[in-house]
Amino acid sequence: MLLKKVDPRALKDNPDRSRRTKSTPQADALLLATIKLVGILQPPVVVPESGGGNGYRIEFGHRRVKQAIAAGLDEIEVLEVEASDDHGAMRSMIENVAQEPLNPVDQWRGIERLVVLGWTEEAIAAALGLALRRVRQLRLLGSVLPAMLDHIAKGDMPNEQQLRTIAAAPVDDQKEVWKKYKPSKDDPKVTWWNVSNALTKTRMYAKHASFDDELTRAYGIEWVEDLFGPADEDGRYTTNVEAYLGAQQEWMTHHLPKRGVIAEVNSWGEPVLPPKAERVYGKAGKSDRVAMYLDRNGTVQSVGYRMPTSKKAQSGGASVADDAAETPRSRPDVTRRGIGMIGDFRTDALHEALSRAPIASDTLLALLVLALAGRNITIASGASDDVYGFARMDRHAVRLIGPDGKLGFDKETLQQAARGALIEVLSCRENRSDSGIVARIAGEAIGADAFLPNMGIEEFLSCLSRPALEGSCTDTSVLPRPRVKDTRAALVAHFAEGRFVHPSALFAPDAAALANWLAKHEAVPEDEQDEPATDPQDSDVGSEPQGDEGDDAEPLREAA
Repeated sequence: MLLKKVDPRALKDNPDRSRRTKSTPQADALLLATIKLVGILQPPVVVPESGGGNGYRIEFGHRRVKQAIAAGLDEIEVLEVEASDDHGAMRSMIENVAQEPLNPVDQWRGIERLVVLGWTEEAIAAALGLALRRVRQLRLLGSVLPAMLDHIAKGDMPNEQQLRTIAAAPVDDQKEVWKKYKPSKDDPKVTWWNVSNALTKTRMYAKHASFDDELTRAYGIEWVEDLFGPADEDGRYTTNVEAYLGAQQEWMTHHLPKRGVIAEVNSWGEPVLPPKAERVYGKAGKSDRVAMYLDRNGTVQSVGYRMPTSKKAQSGGASVADDAAETPRSRPDVTRRGIGMIGDFRTDALHEALSRAPIASDTLLALLVLALAGRNITIASGASDDVYGFARMDRHAVRLIGPDGKLGFDKETLQQAARGALIEVLSCRENRSDSGIVARIAGEAIGADAFLPNMGIEEFLSCLSRPALEGSCTDTSVLPRPRVKDTRAALVAHFAEGRFVHPSALFAPDAAALANWLAKHEAVPEDEQDEPATDPQDSDVGSEPQGDEGDDAEPLREAA
């Protein structure tokens, strides 16, 4: 490396230099003023011209040479170096990046030149101190419309996702969109979101596909690798949405469960169930049905639902809910849809507790008495054969009958039959199968709260009002956000690995409703108050007073 003095006018420009975008007049004026005041602080680097000539070619420092000429300098100092095999491509890139970062377009051009000269993306990233992802992102500019590149060179660049969308679009499409959204004198900035949105093509990912390779070939689907996706995930996708959805639809047709249906979705992405169908949010029962549908990502989803059973006319007239409360005028903490979900959750937890939780024999007997008092129980006697709701109870009764046609069972069989009968009878669902307050009393008695699922999910939390949602942040590290959906998302993330049960879902009934129910059913009818006492001599009970019979019923009420 030699330091020489030469006439700046004798130096020749490098036609293959890294920085091609013109500098701003303000930057040139500042550099010119600096050279006039203190001279050139860092000599430009030059190499001898090829072919044995006496001239020099500028390796880097073109702006300094140009402004030295403008300043009227007859001689400047330069550093003479040997020419490199890559024509100074890497040295030029490093020098420009170190002094003043090249704009993205010039960086891309320099990277492409290095690639042509045999540099790998990994080597370029290491030499320039850039992330490999950034190098690959800049290379996307090679697929961008030149008119857009001119604007990007001025420092207004889209973000990575927008750039990927633009680069993936055909050039003709880019031209049409750029005509509409290119900058104007009044608004020199470009709204890149509008540009990328106009060029967006829906992507359907292989990781969401249920169909196999055979259907992939049958529908002519070709997967494209997403180079910028996470390395540990399947990033393959296709923009052939019609073929993708057709393959998913055929897969659903071949894998549809018995009595299942393929449902359409509404504008919110929710499945449209058959008329009068009730969605099941808990475990689907044997009599429940399944609806399969495609969500907005093209993923096959399924939901359980049940159809209402036609209720036979009851001679006793319409039943009245024992624990019904007056509908509040203000917005409730939980919507009707949320209450329906709570009913499903409670029923599943109650049935799980009846199957697995330890239950004492006296408690089990008390529960059977409670179950027979449920709102969903119909008992018919005499000539009527209306035994609505008891058809499934037969299988539990059969277990208690011995080979001789008489009652014959052991304690374990009795326990299992009693549990099964309670599962058939007790329900907290928001429909005609609701047992009412007795099911909640039973659930609290056997600790069914422990079997409730995690309710800290998007589907349930969306049913809560703002005050109820913010109240759910208590005893957590989550702070309420200005927007409800941000608070909800934070709670979903917080409870993803934990468990959250909304207080309104607990089995313990409201004290006022319980007191009202007890008072209503403990009252003695007026037509029985004046009934004469039974003569002890006509009774098989003996001389024991009739009033003592109430003492045997008291422990059952306390157990409940």
